[in-house]
Amino acid sequence: MALWLVRGGRTGEHEQKFFDDSRIYLTWSGALQDVDLSNVKDYDEVKRIVAESYPTVSRGRVINHAGQILAFAASMKSGDWIVLPRKGKPAIAFGEVVGPYTYSPSEPSPYAHWRAVKWLNQDVPRSAFDQDLLFSFGAFMTVCQISRNDAEKRIRAMAQGGWSSAPTFVAPLGKSPAPSTEAAPEATVQPEDSVDLERLARDQIAKLITRRFKGHEMATLVEAVLKAQGYTTFKSPPGADKGVDILAAPGALGFGKPRICVQVKSQDAPVDTPTLNQLIGTMQNMHAEQGLLVAWGGWKSSVEREVANQFFRVRLWDQDALIEEILKHYDALDADLRVELPLKRIWTVAQDEED
Repeated sequence: MALWLVRGGRTGEHEQKFFDDSRIYLTWSGALQDVDLSNVKDYDEVKRIVAESYPTVSRGRVINHAGQILAFAASMKSGDWIVLPRKGKPAIAFGEVVGPYTYSPSEPSPYAHWRAVKWLNQDVPRSAFDQDLLFSFGAFMTVCQISRNDAEKRIRAMAQGGWSSAPTFVAPLGKSPAPSTEAAPEATVQPEDSVDLERLARDQIAKLITRRFKGHEMATLVEAVLKAQGYTTFKSPPGADKGVDILAAPGALGFGKPRICVQVKSQDAPVDTPTLNQLIGTMQNMHAEQGLLVAWGGWKSSVEREVANQFFRVRLWDQDALIEEILKHYDALDADLRVELPLKRIWTVAQDEED
């Protein structure tokens, strides 16, 4: 059996269809939608198909795309597992391939090529994984096999243990760990050239925050961000907080509006609607116009369905959103807090996906 990374679009625009249909799709649009890949014989044939379908694409991209397409159409097998890094939340979905490659030309672009999948878990927090696995999950390619560092064995063990955490890789005696993502068969893209460095940096920041701002200390971090944004705050002491960790309002004395109730959940597990409802109830009790729910582990789909209904009253921050606010206001944070969370800016060449 194998472990495959599959992506649901540059911005995750196809993810929900993947979940709703219990399928993964080969999301190349254009002329490839008119080609049945059921009987492709080898890599050279796929390269020819790609070159004919996309005549303006460079030779390097033809090689890159052909390897990924061959992997999807021919190399994947029923029983293999799928890794789908989520774009809109700090989570990773896992599924099992349960059917062969299928071509459905009547499907709208780009959904003609697909495989049936049984989703095992759609919201495993990224914080549950060691850095070497996150490195592998950070490949830019749409389809590639992950085989280094016992990745498949560790993920299957993680599933058996309730998805709490993946076992750490132990390198054989005399060898060093080699965290990497292997390209799809015959593809020549090198791992170091095809990894989302920004995502990896965010993962490292998230792990540092988890270590240094555990439990109620995460409310301290959120309060610091709100102060940097210009709010005057009151933070509840440790213990029972009656549904509110922080009160915030504009102005030197905090008498301005909007008045905001903030609830901070530092656990890795996603929160459900009772947590959101509790915050809304607290807002009414405190006569606050707006609320902020900070959920380090994200939230379940039941909460996502309430986002539109609560748009003018409540904002939701997961770990990605909180980190984004930290980076945006880092220079204005308290000096002591910056010592606890030492970060520096770097510039690097922007890497185009699948380049």
